[in-house]
Amino acid sequence: MGNDAQIQLPGNSTQDRVVRTNDLHTVNRTVKTLEFQGLLWSCSLKRICLSALWLPLGALIFCYITASLFQADDIHETHCRVYNVVPSISAITGISPQRYVWRICIAYHLGPRLLIGSLYYNYHKDRTSLIVEEKARVLAIKLGDACYWLNLIELLALTGVTYVSNRENYYAHEKIFIIFMVASLLHMLCRARVGCIASDVVEPVRTNKIVWILFFVAILATLGLIIFFLRHRLLCRPLAFTWFSICEYILATINMAFHAIVVRDLPTHELQVVFPTHVKTN
Repeated sequence: MGNDAQIQLPGNSTQDRVVRTNDLHTVNRTVKTLEFQGLLWSCSLKRICLSALWLPLGALIFCYITASLFQADDIHETHCRVYNVVPSISAITGISPQRYVWRICIAYHLGPRLLIGSLYYNYHKDRTSLIVEEKARVLAIKLGDACYWLNLIELLALTGVTYVSNRENYYAHEKIFIIFMVASLLHMLCRARVGCIASDVVEPVRTNKIVWILFFVAILATLGLIIFFLRHRLLCRPLAFTWFSICEYILATINMAFHAIVVRDLPTHELQVVFPTHVKTN
């Protein structure tokens, strides 16, 4: 007597397995495409410009404090070896490690400065288009172009005096510094002049009076810079280099303020990255 053990499988088990397998491999292949449209990024122009201002200003303060505390003998040494109290900007930014901090901050400072120059170029271009008189309009166009190129020359010179230290190559550093000073003063003059052309027809630039004040103060500081430099180099007078350095710090502060007043001319503007409304199709 034998009991036959039988395992009874459902008749459709093989078909069920096939169906389940097909279900596992059946995946929804629909992939959604992310379209980068609309506003992707925005930043206040005021924030960008103030950041560009604080980079060199903060680096200058850092270099002055640290160099005065830890490397006083190096930064107070002068050509004539006379008594000196205030070191020059070249002295405090030409030693290590301060030179690296200064160079890094200036490198990040150059980008926003290029942006500011382009903004003012278009700003003056729009204002010039409203001038009716032909002679005044042509003069305004030439001054606007001069502002743009002088700003570019000033930035190139600033890069030169930053990365060519007076300790490494004094002759080149001195010549580049002169180019920077001339370009900076001419830039101020052209900006002040173009901002008030045809003021009886078009409203002057909001900060035009401030630019004139900064320009005249810069002229006085430049005269003091030249006088005290000659007194130091030719006559070796004590404290002459100190007054030279003071004039240099005044000029540096004026230059920073001159480029920062864009926040008053364009106080509510923003820099944005947006998808264009009309896209060219190939």
